Amino acid sequence: MTYKTHNVFGLAELLTVLINYPQNSLGVATVLAGLIANAIGSILPDIDQASNKLWSLVPGGNWTGNWLRKIFISHRSVSHSILGTYIAYKIIYWVIPNLFNNNFINVNVVIFSLMIGYVSHILIDGITEEGVPLLWPIPWKLGFPPFKSWRIKTGHWFEKWVVFPLIVLYIGWIIYGDWGLLWRIL
Repeated sequence: MTYKTHNVFGLAELLTVLINYPQNSLGVATVLAGLIANAIGSILPDIDQASNKLWSLVPGGNWTGNWLRKIFISHRSVSHSILGTYIAYKIIYWVIPNLFNNNFINVNVVIFSLMIGYVSHILIDGITEEGVPLLWPIPWKLGFPPFKSWRIKTGHWFEKWVVFPLIVLYIGWIIYGDWGLLWRIL
């Protein structure tokens, strides 16, 4: 999937979780940090790809992206697996509390938002032709539906004109259906 589809799907997953597990007043700073963390998390598994949108936001990002590409060997390897998700969680669980002051921002919400984005990335990549190596280092790439020919080709018309708009409509439906949720959170 393209980074735009990953971002909107990550947001859709975050809103779905918020509706099913409503939060009491989180504060504007926590909500903003959570939204940014979710957007980062939704493209973070592609850190193994030198063309990842994250690398364009960081000074020296192109060099770092190319260097990491050599470490990961190929796209959709460890970062798209259960093991990679666990490793990312452990690193994030250590980094986020050191970045934010817990008196102003609820770091648990930020970590949770980032991990929702991370997992949503892997889920939606599972419906592409390439699938995902959930059991890495075992080289099987799993996907849904199980027949590769029935899955979506990344960046092609079906993603752009069907999948992306449906996710955007879903986000609109969630916001319209529970507008009060947004005000309770802030």
